[in-house]
Parts: sequence; C-alpha cells; structure tokens
Amino acid sequence: MSDAPRAIRPRTDPGRPRHARSWRREAVEVAALFLAVGLAHLLATLLGHTEPGPFVLVGLGAALVVGSAVHKRLHGGPPPGAGRRGARGSGGPLPEGGAGTVMSLWRIRMRVVERPGRLAEVAGAFGRLGCNILSLHIAPTGSSAITPAGCDALDEFVVEAPTGLGPEALRAALAAAGGLDVFVVPARVEDLTDPGVQGLLLARRVHDDPGQLPQAMGELLRAPEVEWRRPGETVADESEPNSTMVVSVHPERALLLRRPGLPFTPTEAARAAALAAAARDARYSSS
Repeated sequence: MSDAPRAIRPRTDPGRPRHARSWRREAVEVAALFLAVGLAHLLATLLGHTEPGPFVLVGLGAALVVGSAVHKRLHGGPPPGAGRRGARGSGGPLPEGGAGTVMSLWRIRMRVVERPGRLAEVAGAFGRLGCNILSLHIAPTGSSAITPAGCDALDEFVVEAPTGLGPEALRAALAAAGGLDVFVVPARVEDLTDPGVQGLLLARRVHDDPGQLPQAMGELLRAPEVEWRRPGETVADESEPNSTMVVSVHPERALLLRRPGLPFTPTEAARAAALAAAARDARYSSS
C-alpha cells in the first residue's frame, strides 16, 4: 500500500443533502431576524414611544450582537488556518523530499548490465533516497563491453536529491542496485536540455559563425576547459582516464577539452566530431 497521505472527508448523512441543510439554516436565520424586529417594534409600541424606547431598541440590538458572537464561538469551526497548521504538525518539519524541502541537482553516470528489471532496481534505489529523476539517457558502451552476463549500457541521470544527501551515499546505493563505475558530479539546469536538440542549435550557431566553435563545444560537452592546439603538440597525461579529449577541426588546428570528474564517452566524441564538421564546412565551403 502507498504511504502517501490520503485526504479524509467529513462524514455526511446521505439522507440529508448539504444544499438542503444550508437552505434550512438560512430560512431559520431570516425567520429569527423577522421575529427580533417584530418584538422590538411591539416593545416600542407598548412603551408608547416614550423616552426609554430608543434605549430599549439599542439594548436589544446589542444583545443580539453579543448573542450571535457567543453562538459562533461555541458552535463555529476552528479559526482560519488551524487546519493547515495541524496538517503540517504544528510547525514541525516536512517529510524528507516533500514540498518545501531544499533540493540539489546531481548528474550521475554509471555502467549497468542490460537485463530485464535492472532499470527498475536503479529507480527503486533513487526512490528510497528521496530522489526525483529529471532526465535519463541510455547509450551502449560499445562491442568491447560484451560480457557473459550481457551487453553493458551507459546510463546517465540528472536527479533532484535532498540537500543533505551526499555523493558517497548516492554511489553506495547505486552500486548496491547493480551500478558499475558510478560517477556523481554536481549538475546544472542546462544539463536538463536534450543533447540532440542542443546539438542542432549549436550546429546552427557555428555554421553562422565558425569562430564560436570553442564556446559551443564547451556548452555541448559541459567542458570547463577548451583550448586550441596544433597537430603534434603533446598533451599532458591526466590522472583521471578519459577526462581529456582532442577534437580535430581541420589539418592545422584541433580543440583540446578537459572535464575532470566525468570521463568523456564515445557518444560525446561523436557529437563533438559532428559539431566540428559543421564549423569546418561553414568556413571552407565555397560560396
């Protein structure tokens, strides 16, 4: 059964519709008003419009006002906002991951064995941690990843997680759910953009202005470091494997990209090559 709170509706008498009770209550109130006015007029007439008459009418009016206020206080509902305060536990903290909880964005990439039910196990791990999956991209890791258990795939998530949940807890939970080589890095709102749509927009930009290629390449691959290199220039060895990628633009120039913490994938290399081809065709194509 679901643990989600269910709204509790007040029990009503099926034999008495709500609109009928409302109509009868209004009729009784109107009748009481007519009766009070009639009694006040009768009392004033019996007094013969003498000097105490106005004071008696004022006193009766005040008594009606006081009586109405007392009746409302004794038989009325709870003051405004009481229900909302009670629902939130009198100012207590909201449940983890509920409305009002401060959340953080994480970009998570891991290798998983492609078999039925594996993705459900990973989604269950996110759910138990109070995370909300915002995007998911799945790509094969290549023919070299064929194993006796099946073909590996590269799953990349952007999730919304409670602020108190750190990368270590995410890695441990996903590893227990079958994730391999789990990488967890902070994400940005831009990471929610579909890579295919973003690639088309950036290709249009570099086709109009090939000089925008380094900036566009950095946006496409979320690479913080992009710089021009010439063929033959050595690239320093990085402590993290696959954190550096060289993209050939034309025979005399290439782009060097670095992204510590999140290795580049073959799919990203193909996207980078396509973007470089768009800039190259725009620069060197004949008019």
